[in-house]
Amino acid sequence: MKALLDKIAARSAEVVVVGIGYVGLPLVVELAEAGFHVTGYDKDPRKVGLLSRGVSYIEDIPTSVVEPLVKGGMISASTDPAVLAKADCVIVCVPTPLNKTKEPDISYIVSATDEIVAHQHADMLIVLESTTYPGTTREVMVPKLTQGYALGERVFVCFSPERVDPGNKHYGTRNTPKVLGGSTPACIEVGRALYSQIIDTVVPVSSTDTAEMVKLLENTFRAVNIGLVNETAQIARRLGIDVFEVIRAASTKPFGFMPFFPGPGLGGHCIPIDPLYLSWKLRELKFQAKFIELADQVNSTMPTYVVGLVSDALNSHERSVKGSRVLISGIAYKKNITDMRESPAFDVIAELERRGATVEYMDPWVPEVDEHGVKMKSVEPTGSFAPYDVVVIVTDHDNVDYARMHREAKLIVDSRDVMRKHGGPASHIVGL
Repeated sequence: MKALLDKIAARSAEVVVVGIGYVGLPLVVELAEAGFHVTGYDKDPRKVGLLSRGVSYIEDIPTSVVEPLVKGGMISASTDPAVLAKADCVIVCVPTPLNKTKEPDISYIVSATDEIVAHQHADMLIVLESTTYPGTTREVMVPKLTQGYALGERVFVCFSPERVDPGNKHYGTRNTPKVLGGSTPACIEVGRALYSQIIDTVVPVSSTDTAEMVKLLENTFRAVNIGLVNETAQIARRLGIDVFEVIRAASTKPFGFMPFFPGPGLGGHCIPIDPLYLSWKLRELKFQAKFIELADQVNSTMPTYVVGLVSDALNSHERSVKGSRVLISGIAYKKNITDMRESPAFDVIAELERRGATVEYMDPWVPEVDEHGVKMKSVEPTGSFAPYDVVVIVTDHDNVDYARMHREAKLIVDSRDVMRKHGGPASHIVGL
C-alpha cells in the first residue's frame, strides 16, 4: 500500500481510464494536467484515433487543451487492453444502459473487470465511476479482483460516482465535489490520495454501496421533481394557467422551494436511466419504488403530450398532423451541447411521423443524425421558418434566431418557454 501511495504522491503512478467519453475524457485531461501519465483505453477506434492526435471530440474539452498534453507525452490512447498491465490506477467509466425491458445492463462493467483481472498485478487501485445499482462494486467487481490479491492490502477497490454535467460553464471535474466509497478503509485512503490530486473536495462515505446510492439519489431527486412539474404543467393547462409563471412566482419564496421546469421529456444518460437502476434493485427485494416508477411514467409520456399539443394547435388552424410539414427545433437532449443520448426529440419525431407528418429538424449543434431510426441532416439555421406548418421547440439552444422564428413561423409549439423572451405571447405560439 505504501509503495502505491508514494507513487501517487510523486505523480509517477501510471493511470488508465477505461472508457473515454463524456466522463472519461475530462478525467484523462485533469490527471494529465496534474502530472500523471494517463492512457485512455476504449473499444472505439474513432475516439482513440482522435485522442492520439490530440483532438477533442467533446465540446467541454477544447482541442487546445488536449493537444499539448498529447504532444508532451502525458496522454496516450489505445484500443488494446494490454495497457492495463502497466497501470497502477484504473478508473472505469463505461456505459451502463438499460435494456429493452428497462433492466440494468452491466455487461460493460463485467467486461472491463474481466480485462483488468486478465492484466492484474499487486498494488493496483481500481475505481468504478459508472452509475449502477447499490451492491455492484461489492458483488460484481470485488470477488473477481480479489481472487489472488488481498482486498485493502494488495488491491484497492472504490466506487466514485461521476458528476459530469455537459455544457455547464461553472462546474467541471475539478471544482465539483467527488463522493468516494471504498471497500475497506485502506481502499478509501488510496482512492482519496489519487482524487485529491485532481479534485478540490473529496467526500468520503462509509462504503461502495453508499456511494452508489448517493448517485442514484441525486438523479432520482431530479427525475421525481421533473415528473412533478411535468404533471403540474398538464394540470395547469387544464386550468387555463401558465405553469411557467406559477413556477417563477413560487421561486421567489426564499426557503422550502427549489424550482424545476417542465419540458418535452427527459434526456441524457443519467436522469432517464439511473432511477430505474434503483427501482429494479428494490424489486429484487420485494419493494416497489412508487415515486420513481410514477415519475418515469409521467416523464415518459411527455413526448406524446407534446405531440398532442401539436395536433391541437394544428387543428385550431384547420390543419391535421397528417400531411403537415413540421420542423423540430433542437434534437440534442439539452441546450448548447451535441449530446443526443435519450433525447425526447426522437420520440417526438417518431410519433409525428407515425401520425403522417413530414418532419425535418434544425439544430446548429447537430448537423446530421443517424440514431433511433432517424436519419437526416439539419436544415440550415439561417433558412426560413415560413414553409413549415408548425415549428416545435424541443431544445432551446442559445444560437437560434427565435425573434425571426416568432416573425416567420405560422405556428410554434414551445416546450421550453423560450419564446417568452423573444417576442412574447402571441396567438400562433402554444406553450406547455
